[in-house]
Amino acid sequence: MIFSSTLLENAVNEFAKLPGIGKKTALRLVLHLVKQNEKEVEHFSEIISAMRKEIKFCNRCHNISDKELCNICANPSRKQDMICVVETIREVIAIESTQQFNGTFHVLGGIISPLDGVGPEQLNIESLINRIAVENTKEIIFALSPNIQGDTTIYYIGRKLKATPVKITTIARGIAFGGDLEYADEMTLAKSISNRISVEHYITSIN
Repeated sequence: MIFSSTLLENAVNEFAKLPGIGKKTALRLVLHLVKQNEKEVEHFSEIISAMRKEIKFCNRCHNISDKELCNICANPSRKQDMICVVETIREVIAIESTQQFNGTFHVLGGIISPLDGVGPEQLNIESLINRIAVENTKEIIFALSPNIQGDTTIYYIGRKLKATPVKITTIARGIAFGGDLEYADEMTLAKSISNRISVEHYITSIN
């Protein structure tokens, strides 16, 4: 791809660094911005810059937030004694889109994957254990992608919580094994949450 402008080329190269954005798509985006009013483009860049500088992570659940507590944790109408454990913030958005869950979340920041060098110490597992210890948590729902790494994570945390009285469940197998939770359609995900099963029964079924 040959450019007549170094400024245009630099902008395209930066956009192409975004996931899922190739050079052709990056070029379309940049040319769109070139056509826009200068003030609109400045506003766009200011919004992105402010997001990166000012965004926070919830002190309680590690979800993205504008404040110390995210809107979900700070909402008194949510079931504060129910925690849905997810891999990333993308799953929070996916589950929230179903409008079928009224509890809180806990974002692990990944799943246990020894081959990728990701162990329990790299994840937000201890903060989950501590949270359950100090809060009156009644149920933990694991909503992790149905694959070997997800199952390993469920098993590990389940063992850590074995001595606690909290109810431990996982979403039902409405999602194919090996699939990614964030790509599941809202209806399938909603049914998987509402038809959740106990982790003990789940672990027995996969062994």
